[in-house]
Amino acid sequence: MNSEQLLARLIAFETTSTRSNLELIDFVRNLLDDHRIESQLIYNDDKTCANLYATIGPDDRGGIMLSGHTDVVPTAGQEWHSDPYRLSADDSLLFGRGSCDMKGFIASVLARLPQMAAAELKTPIHLAFSYDEEIGCVGARRLVESMAGFEVKPRLGLVGEPTGMNMVLGHKGKVAYRVTVCGLSCHSAYITSGVNAVEYAADLIAFIRNMNQHVMQQLSDDSYSVPYTTFHVGNISGGTALNIVPRQCEFEFEIRNLPQQELDDLVHQIKHYARAKLLPDMRSRHPDSDIKFDEISYYPGLHTDPASAVIAYTRAINPLDCIGDNVSFGTEAGLFDGIGIDCLVCGPGSIEQAHKPDEYISREQLGHCDDMIENLVHRCRDTAEFG
Repeated sequence: MNSEQLLARLIAFETTSTRSNLELIDFVRNLLDDHRIESQLIYNDDKTCANLYATIGPDDRGGIMLSGHTDVVPTAGQEWHSDPYRLSADDSLLFGRGSCDMKGFIASVLARLPQMAAAELKTPIHLAFSYDEEIGCVGARRLVESMAGFEVKPRLGLVGEPTGMNMVLGHKGKVAYRVTVCGLSCHSAYITSGVNAVEYAADLIAFIRNMNQHVMQQLSDDSYSVPYTTFHVGNISGGTALNIVPRQCEFEFEIRNLPQQELDDLVHQIKHYARAKLLPDMRSRHPDSDIKFDEISYYPGLHTDPASAVIAYTRAINPLDCIGDNVSFGTEAGLFDGIGIDCLVCGPGSIEQAHKPDEYISREQLGHCDDMIENLVHRCRDTAEFG
């Protein structure tokens, strides 16, 4: 099967985040079995989703890893002009959920399996396909934990998120929290008898907003379209009726940090303000008042050294040979970088089409990715590297 045919098969698996991806993983594993390529699965707790890891070629040297996530975002509430889980096409574009984000990359990789298996590679190619990336790089965390214990790990990694085949050396990190503010209800005519959770939550939200203004003046990086760390409060709920002082309020916030900026310190400042400034006042009026922070998701940023071997290596195999701007969206590359795999982000399609109705990838972009993977196979066949 060529990459377009494989893309059609991959899109047909509805791998929306939090749903099982095992049918797609079984499909990929069967393709590997057809070429006598062994693979291993790293499951989630209830074994409804799995990461897949495979090595093609010698297992005594690092080699290069091709990484992609198998999950997609939902289509609910979007107006599509075709079935999102059935590939459709015009003369130049291929439509379907996940076509660019990021089953197109995986299809290009799988299309070259026959070549990889037959080539007697001198440098190994590793495949790393994950689950639940879209909800915070959840699956890759399990994969990285396993890989950290490998005797031999990949030396370089290409994460095939949609970058228009430009080579991206950096992306922001992200942490997301749910904050629960607990006060004391009472009749609104007697507000001094209660602790208004909504008002204290609003105070904390205002502090987070002011931090955004402060931090953007501390550090900037013009290689990003949004050149500083950002703070964002995305939703809030609290209270039951206007004449009742609300006992509880919940909100969620995120920080997307430049990788050069220490994320733990930013989170500490928010927690310190809540616990040292707001909570004592709340508890002076009701001792059981509380402010709870629950981490929703986290992944680190990526800041690849321009002198890293992964840059020169990818430039040699990528037909476009173009370094792109750093990106504000996150990828799994930062997690792999954390265990010593030098990574960059490079894949077909545009992030502008990701997550939208009528998502598409161009045949031209898919072809460029096919060429890159083919060039990779030739290099790994001819040259023993990363011993």
